[in-house]
Amino acid sequence: MPQPKRSDVLVGDRTLSFSNLDKVLFPADGYTKGDLIAYYRSIAPAILPHLAGRPLTMERFPNGLGKESWWEKHAPRGVPPWVRITTVASGSAKNADIAFIVCDDEATLAYVANLASVVLHVWTSKLPDLDEPDLMLFDLDPFDGCTLATLANTALAFRAACEEIGLAPLVKTTGGSGLHVVIPLEPGYSYDTIKVFAEIVARHVHGVLPALTTLERTIAKRPRGSVYLDYVQVGRGKTLTAPYTVRARDGAPVSMPLAWDDVSAMARKRATSTEPEMTRWTIANVPALLAKHGDPWGGDRWQPQSLDAASGAIRERWS
Repeated sequence: MPQPKRSDVLVGDRTLSFSNLDKVLFPADGYTKGDLIAYYRSIAPAILPHLAGRPLTMERFPNGLGKESWWEKHAPRGVPPWVRITTVASGSAKNADIAFIVCDDEATLAYVANLASVVLHVWTSKLPDLDEPDLMLFDLDPFDGCTLATLANTALAFRAACEEIGLAPLVKTTGGSGLHVVIPLEPGYSYDTIKVFAEIVARHVHGVLPALTTLERTIAKRPRGSVYLDYVQVGRGKTLTAPYTVRARDGAPVSMPLAWDDVSAMARKRATSTEPEMTRWTIANVPALLAKHGDPWGGDRWQPQSLDAASGAIRERWS
């Protein structure tokens, strides 16, 4: 029996009116908008800590993948009055201030999903201190010909480098072909400070694995089979694909937090491509995996860390 065109659902203490739940958003797989909403609601406890307090940019696909889509920063017209909005200066003379949605609770998450917001991107800083990032991000981007073992060993090299200077990084898939290494931070650091620190770490890892990695930003100049170490993704207004967000790709893969043991297992595999492994976590299996094994980034694993002692360790060990 086809689902109704509109359905009123109680989410927490809010009544939401969901529309077109049977609209197919992933035509290669048959996943509908109802499936998207159900996924985000089912993993709300895991994703909300990474959305709350952060300006949200939505990647919307109202008619599904392959049809017209757009990135939306501004809260749309008709947003419910209970949805939290924060206004941020655009920094552009041509544009007015931007009224961002801030997704603090399950009701807002469900509202956003009902807009066919497949991918959720968030700032690397939180209110009220949007000039103080609370994480450092390294985007490990495999270039043509890169094997799964090369990508995994690069991530493990980042882990070793961070641990050598007293930091405990986390890791997740991008939901595409690469990995993100993330370091939660204590408050008080500027974007400029984080950029300098991230560059030092990335250059150190490149020095450890010069044949496997590259810092070359020009795609045409990157060595085949290498991993591009992108350390410049943290900046005011720059966004991160949120942990557990769906990606706009066939199969509906998810940007999945991992345990480091998962990465070590990848390093032992002989796969000649990274994408099949990086996209095997999807909206179809992640809720059950979370229910069975728990959140790899949950509990005290997301531990904000100081860079002060790490900076001293860098001077002592890497100079």
